[in-house]
Amino acid sequence: MVTYPAVGATSRGTSVEELRAACDLAVQPLGVPRSAVPDAPRSGSSDEIGRLGEAMIALGLSTGLSAVGIADSQVFEETRAVLFERRRRGLNDHMQFTYRNPERSTDPSRILPGARSLVVGAWSYRHQEPVAVRSVPNGPVPGPGPAPGPGSAPGPGSAPGRGSAPPPPPPPVRPVGQVARYARIDHYASLRRSLEPIADDLRGRGWRATVVCDDNALVDRAAAHRAGLGWFGKNSLMLLPGLGSWFVLGTVVTDAALRPPEPRDPSPHAEGCGTCSRCLTACPTGALVEPGVLDARRCLAWLVQAPGSFPRQYRRSLGNRIYGCDDCQEVCPINRLADRRDPPPPPQADERPWIDLIDLLGSSDEALMTAHGRWYIASRDPRYLRRNALVALGNVGDGHDAATEQTLRHWLAVDDPMLVEHARWAARELGRDDLVGRSA
Repeated sequence: MVTYPAVGATSRGTSVEELRAACDLAVQPLGVPRSAVPDAPRSGSSDEIGRLGEAMIALGLSTGLSAVGIADSQVFEETRAVLFERRRRGLNDHMQFTYRNPERSTDPSRILPGARSLVVGAWSYRHQEPVAVRSVPNGPVPGPGPAPGPGSAPGPGSAPGRGSAPPPPPPPVRPVGQVARYARIDHYASLRRSLEPIADDLRGRGWRATVVCDDNALVDRAAAHRAGLGWFGKNSLMLLPGLGSWFVLGTVVTDAALRPPEPRDPSPHAEGCGTCSRCLTACPTGALVEPGVLDARRCLAWLVQAPGSFPRQYRRSLGNRIYGCDDCQEVCPINRLADRRDPPPPPQADERPWIDLIDLLGSSDEALMTAHGRWYIASRDPRYLRRNALVALGNVGDGHDAATEQTLRHWLAVDDPMLVEHARWAARELGRDDLVGRSA
């Protein structure tokens, strides 16, 4: 059984105190071990267990989750077989995560011995998308603001008044890198903050429980599928009925034998996709090699995280992305319909959809890791952020811009063969072969 709030409504306004006041918890930083698990399991009556499942769903919705479902904790045998098969075919590339140890990532009892149930939640990161950009003026990122009032300075293209000074020239344009929606702020922290009250409630009733999210200990999409949250789309992501795929997923693993109010079988793969195949054709590198099957060796979202040189054949396809790729979700009719039915909220104030590439390439290791350290960065080495930025700069920069030229000169001269090679590629893409010749 899975429960969703009504379309157009929000669960964030419900008072948690009415259920179990527990949502003012500190956010657990990434890399911190999962919450401690009490040692003593307990038992309960059939009626109590049935009511408890309903209470956990209600509690999850009250803390801001968009959907909550309950599933048993049996081994995910089919998912385990798929992981082994795709790893055998090399489709995971160097990706580890749940591929590292499929026996572990598909067995909830490895997380909590004696586990009986999973409470699975989906946290939405769907927000209004700013106008797509490849570059921004050299200054504050443009955004909505108040309309000019009487006496305001004339806007671009407007005629100056009699006796007024001519409008200043437009500021120089600087190239920017695009960040995927899920990575603009730490949505997993919000997800964890919404799941912890469920675990705390269960512990308070004498059961054992622990929260797992963004963790290689559990294949989260398989857990969400079993809990009835939705179906596996042709883009390999979990699609929630009427809501789409803009979600991060997490689970509370518990030894309480919870029962969903209305058990039902999980939706078949691609059930709601019908004949649509837009995600397959929209992928800029053809990484969706068949419905629901992703070849990580081509996937831009993985390649920006992978170690080593960025594959030359996919550099132009990267465009100005520096982390993640949303193309297969942006074209999905389910997501577009959800936006029309229930317009997404505005972005949060601290979301950063794009990053100035010149600034990034001029930042120190410490500054880069402070700003972006919660991202998955190969070997925790900021060189890979610079690698991605150099590829993006080669795609959207201006080779005759002074700041871009200075940046290229710097990275062409460093004692780092990988970054020099990417700087050479960027310079050639921007028509600055002369810089490459001087650096050789």
